[in-house]
Amino acid sequence: MPRVAAPAEVVGHTASGLAVAAGTGDNMGAALGLGLQPGDVVVSLGTSGTAFARNSRASADPTGSVQSFADAEGGFLPLVCTLNAARVLAAGAAMLGTDLAGLDRLALAGAPGAGGLTLLPYLDGERTPNLPTATGSLHGLTRSNATPENLARAVLEGMLLNLAAAVDAVRAVGCPVQRVLLIGGASASTAVQEIAPDLFGVPVAVPSPGEYVAVGAARQAAWALAGGGHPPRWDVDVDVTVDPGDTTTGAEIRERYAATVTAAYPPIGS
Repeated sequence: MPRVAAPAEVVGHTASGLAVAAGTGDNMGAALGLGLQPGDVVVSLGTSGTAFARNSRASADPTGSVQSFADAEGGFLPLVCTLNAARVLAAGAAMLGTDLAGLDRLALAGAPGAGGLTLLPYLDGERTPNLPTATGSLHGLTRSNATPENLARAVLEGMLLNLAAAVDAVRAVGCPVQRVLLIGGASASTAVQEIAPDLFGVPVAVPSPGEYVAVGAARQAAWALAGGGHPPRWDVDVDVTVDPGDTTTGAEIRERYAATVTAAYPPIGS
């Protein structure tokens, strides 16, 4: 097997004199670009969703939810990937006959817990949990809670609760969770920013929009040129930080979501 280069090792030069050094992957580049610190977990809300953190040791998850990657600094990057994230919001907006801004307004007008509505957001099947043939489903619908506001709230909460379970899985393999860094297209949603802290149970920070994978690649290249045991310090601006408000209600919503998932998709052998 070939030798694996160190994270900032220059392994050779091209004929024109350009240094050739180690590279990395997309999520690993984002972690380096964001300058993840112990206690930070990234939740990326793109077309699909990811939750990942840096760790000093490899992790093994018998459930198969957490993948143990190498990071870009010589450590590890436990990561959970879901199929459904921002596109759940687009589907919810279309169902309600509005746009994403309208979905935000409706969701913020709804009460936490959506009046008892729970959306399982598996609109395209799901990778984590491993439910490739699943479909989205709405639970707890009654005449009293059948309002546009509650449905919009359930759409937002359902997407975020799926990622909150991913954060829990990362925590379970030994990564402390003191803050969530929210990135990706859906992180710009005002409703996402306001609802997420209560469901995650920790402060949520939204860094300034940026191409953090590319920033991480540039930081790794600068590290290779500068040398040293650590990458150069590159500060990241945070536009918004929201602390949890009603964590008790958030915990109750999470418990109801977990119970709904278990009832709809009982574990094998149960």
